[in-house]
Amino acid sequence: MPEDLYSLSAKRVWVAGHRGMVGSALVRRLEDENCEVLTAGRDVMDLRDQAAVHAWVGSEKPDAVFLAAATVGGIHANRSRPAEFLYDNLMIEANIIHAAFENAVEKLMFLGSSCIYPKLAPQPMREEELLGGPLEPTNQWYAIAKISGIMLCQAFREQHGCDYISAQPTNLYGIGDNFDLESSHVIPALIAKAHTAKTEGAASMGVWGSGDPKREFLFTDDLADALVYMMKHYSDDTQINVGTGEDLTIRDIAEQVCRTVGFEGELAFDTSMPDGSPRKLLNVDRLTAMGWTAKTSLEDGLRQTYDWYLENYVNG
Repeated sequence: MPEDLYSLSAKRVWVAGHRGMVGSALVRRLEDENCEVLTAGRDVMDLRDQAAVHAWVGSEKPDAVFLAAATVGGIHANRSRPAEFLYDNLMIEANIIHAAFENAVEKLMFLGSSCIYPKLAPQPMREEELLGGPLEPTNQWYAIAKISGIMLCQAFREQHGCDYISAQPTNLYGIGDNFDLESSHVIPALIAKAHTAKTEGAASMGVWGSGDPKREFLFTDDLADALVYMMKHYSDDTQINVGTGEDLTIRDIAEQVCRTVGFEGELAFDTSMPDGSPRKLLNVDRLTAMGWTAKTSLEDGLRQTYDWYLENYVNG
């Protein structure tokens, strides 16, 4: 393991967005570090409110920040709420990054998304593909906001020498996921659909699109481990891809979800719905060279996610 560039020991560490899937995984992961975790929910401040964010950061004085707060959702949410996805995310990231600078935060990690890369970027997508072509239209609003966050971190690093870094995870799933079919991503949506189909004894289950696009999925607790690892071992302006380095078709994913849930019916693919990008696979060579790789298999991750869904949505 490489030598630590930054130590979290005895530090005050703010996880912005601690109630979200990634943020909650970070809070769990940081329990293994000798640090004090700071959190602030919506009842404490609206992260879109610059004055409120500056006042809170000025009062709490975090040493390090994980910027995991964001307005997120799947294709339907992105298509139906473009202004919200662009405005909310621009304001959240700008307020937190600027407040970190104003209050001399030692290190900040900005969490982006693999949708920052061009729709037709060469696969697997390397960090250098950023700004290399048109974005996927179904999530371009979110992507533009995230690209702006990356650039803002780079700008503060270049102009002020701030130790701000960015991580770009692939598609995520896991404990604490959002299973609302109006706003969820593909895996939680498939889990919820498969469970309903199983419970109702349905002969088939609907799946958006053709099933042909290929996607890479990372268990959220693996992401949290990677983010802590990067916070300790990375300091540069290039955004770092975080993924498994492997992908599957949506059909393969849906079939695996059905096996996990125990639904034995047919899959009915709705080709009138958009597929999105034909393939999204991250090149993770940089992170692998740093000494980190994902540990959770898709089978194990889906089982943990479905168990959490049963406990919190079905039996909760």
